[in-house]
Amino acid sequence: MALSTLLSEPVLLLDAARARHNLERMAERAAAAGVRLRPHFKTHQSHEVGRWFREVGVEEITVSSLAMAEYFAEDGWRDITLAFPFHPGMRERVEALAARVAFGIVLADAQALDGVRFSAPVDAWLKIDVGTHRTGLDPDDADGLRALAASVAGRGDVRLRGLLAHAGHSYAARGVREIAAVHEQTLSLLGRLRDELAGCGPLEISVGDTPTCSIAEAFPGAGEIRPGNFVFYDLMQWQIGACGVEDIAVAMACPVVARHPGRGELVVHGGAVHFSKDAMEFEGERIFGLAVERTSDGWGELRPDVRLVRLSQEHGIVAAPADVVVRTRPGDSLLFLPVHSCLTADAMGRYRTLAGETLGMMGRGAGGG
Repeated sequence: MALSTLLSEPVLLLDAARARHNLERMAERAAAAGVRLRPHFKTHQSHEVGRWFREVGVEEITVSSLAMAEYFAEDGWRDITLAFPFHPGMRERVEALAARVAFGIVLADAQALDGVRFSAPVDAWLKIDVGTHRTGLDPDDADGLRALAASVAGRGDVRLRGLLAHAGHSYAARGVREIAAVHEQTLSLLGRLRDELAGCGPLEISVGDTPTCSIAEAFPGAGEIRPGNFVFYDLMQWQIGACGVEDIAVAMACPVVARHPGRGELVVHGGAVHFSKDAMEFEGERIFGLAVERTSDGWGELRPDVRLVRLSQEHGIVAAPADVVVRTRPGDSLLFLPVHSCLTADAMGRYRTLAGETLGMMGRGAGGG
């Protein structure tokens, strides 16, 4: 593994082989189910990683911001959906993107397009709240949905594509059975709504969350799926039951800066600005990461007794058995699987592959120490 004996700062390691295996498996799942794979690129945010998707036949992508859409359009992606609610302040940049690529927006409010006209054609999806309650149109407001769909369908500058949902409440599931229940309920609800809106023309269904897309063999009624986290996975997905530890493709290498044997703790350089503050409950304790064994070619088994338990801006506090604390020295590196790889990657801004190559991300280059 290309990792310096001594690190000056935390490094986000990327196991390219694991990531490629994850995306190949999802591409095969989509093909077998007869749905289009439009992966969400907010997880990796990298031209280089994005190109791996082209190798398995992906042509359409999802993004979470206008800046991300512009970044990937620069790398030749020509069919992009912005899966964040449109508002009128976005008009000029959406228009510029739509003049270059096939571009889609999502509508989470019936008045989002009021006073807006586009000079280039734009696709629009109705964002449906299928149970997550983050945002989205109320699926029980049939009259409101019908009026909005008819209004969008009647415009010359916007093409109504269909119904889009993110079943984020699948993240509260534990195990395949609970994930499958969310999946089935989501598709059943969207199928019913499409039938109710049949008078507005043919409507596609687009769904996308990593837990359901990782376990489902079929997506009845859906035309496309939009998972994102699956390329890296993380401890949260492992706890849900969407992946195995062996599927997690990123790990944070953090140098040890201090030891506190009296309280059974180590301090590492790896804080909230590196991991983010997303946490999860593990064996009754709130954690921000779990250690893994360092191997000659990357990392291996989970070390569940070595836990990242507190974070400040730069510091990470690690609870560990007494023998681990005693034999660890300042400058040694510990490897941690992150709770939420999307936010950890965004915080770090670049990757170091196990072959020693540094990969840049949106807004940040490949430089750094």
